[in-house]
Amino acid sequence: MTRHLLTYYNEIFPKYWEEPAFTDYNGTDSYTFRDVAEEVSRLHKFFFDMGVRQGDKIALCGRNCAKWAVSYLAIASYGAVVVTILHDFSGEDIEGLINHSDSKLLIVGPYVWKNMHAENMPGLEAIVSLTDFSMIATRHEDIKVSRDAVQVPCNNHIFTVRDIDDLFIINYTSGSTGSPKGVMLTYRNVSANVASGLEFLPPGKERQNVVSMLPLAHMYGQLAEFLYPLAAGCHIYFLTKSPTPTLLMKAFADVHPYIIVTVPLVIEKICKRAVLPVLEKKSVKRLMKFPVVRKLAVKTIRGKLMKAFGGKLKYFIVGGAAINPEVEDLLLNIDFPLIVGYGMTECAPLIGGCYVDEFVRRSGGHILPGNEIRIDSGDPYSEVGEILVRGEHVMKGYYKNEEATKAVFTDDGWMRTGDLGIIDEKSNIFIKGRSKTMILSSTGQNIYPEEIEGKLNDMEGVSESVVVERGGKLVALVFPDYEGELRFKQTIPELMKENLQKLNEKLPKYAQIFNIEIRKQEFEKTPKRSIKRFLYK
Repeated sequence: MTRHLLTYYNEIFPKYWEEPAFTDYNGTDSYTFRDVAEEVSRLHKFFFDMGVRQGDKIALCGRNCAKWAVSYLAIASYGAVVVTILHDFSGEDIEGLINHSDSKLLIVGPYVWKNMHAENMPGLEAIVSLTDFSMIATRHEDIKVSRDAVQVPCNNHIFTVRDIDDLFIINYTSGSTGSPKGVMLTYRNVSANVASGLEFLPPGKERQNVVSMLPLAHMYGQLAEFLYPLAAGCHIYFLTKSPTPTLLMKAFADVHPYIIVTVPLVIEKICKRAVLPVLEKKSVKRLMKFPVVRKLAVKTIRGKLMKAFGGKLKYFIVGGAAINPEVEDLLLNIDFPLIVGYGMTECAPLIGGCYVDEFVRRSGGHILPGNEIRIDSGDPYSEVGEILVRGEHVMKGYYKNEEATKAVFTDDGWMRTGDLGIIDEKSNIFIKGRSKTMILSSTGQNIYPEEIEGKLNDMEGVSESVVVERGGKLVALVFPDYEGELRFKQTIPELMKENLQKLNEKLPKYAQIFNIEIRKQEFEKTPKRSIKRFLYK
């Protein structure tokens, strides 16, 4: 039986009452568990004064920070619905999503608010600053809000636990106001994910630290760097600024996290620039042929990586996109605690995961407890088909979008992921590509651009790539590794010409690349650092 996630917090808060819970790593705010409980109570009083009732929507939009997490817990435990909106959307898009969500209140950061206008959101009763919870605008000028006067409950039931199948979150997956997709997640959906996290990624007996760097408005960061570690009593440090490589490495060194959750781009850049160049030296290659030297070298490289990530790392979780196979092999060959997960917002967000010592290369983990998986093909073990899932993690549907909800579910209740793949006998998931990006060749062969890009990204001088179809031919758009240009023996155009030949030698005839087109700028990315493929043709 799935436990309601608020029951975890009702146990954890009294246990660590005077211990730190949330800290802004590069800011000034820091909250103990008692502080969080007090602020949650004050916000509950404010919500009541503003006429918010159970089931009403409250929008939350701002950069990662301790007050974002406090606001979220206050909304959830009050019984309202949390509407999470990414702060990087345009002001106009955010206004549109707030209107679409029927939110009664908005808690907003200053970075976001400067591009918005209250008059464009007529359904709001009040707008509150995420900086200090002060009132920005309200329809209730006669109401005096006195948060400081509220008495704090000091018992084991800090958070009111309501029906686990109640609507908990509306998470908007894009900023488009044309046909918004607000993913409706219940407490059960999220609670089942929290339970999976605690089972497969136990923090151990000691109280641990976490660095929250992924956008909290996305379910990936929200679950892995906030809701799940909080249920284990962790101290969460929020990066309130954009997570540059320098800032990240400093935070890891200071905080000593037991878990790091990231996207492939971060670890790939570290390995390509700091590890692979060392291993590719002729002298090192010769030494690596001797078992004793190889064992020592592997131990040294692993030690340096572990130290760079704070020295206490137990789990390094990668998700959001496929990881480069060469980098994956390198990390696993040095016994780095790597797990590649698989999920999507509609599953709150986990679909695949596993224990560190059970991870199978090239997989996205195995289907998690409480869920089922089906491959829409004749043979799920060898014939690629769309990945279908159902179970506790799967959303209710899209808010006020019956057409999109109907399209994503089969008649017998399976949810279409839009991903293509196969499974093995242990239900490990092997993703071959997105159904929307699959290219059908003139001879009827299925071509998965992601697989070609994986091979191309392994080649010298390639930082990232996108494969597109033009006039029946495949073209690879490449952003070269300009920072490493000085160590190349050839110019970048010469290197790409050589890469084209080597790549096509690895590909079947129907999937060969006609040309490599060199880009001067990086590809545009989503907040999860995945390439916005739809922009490139």
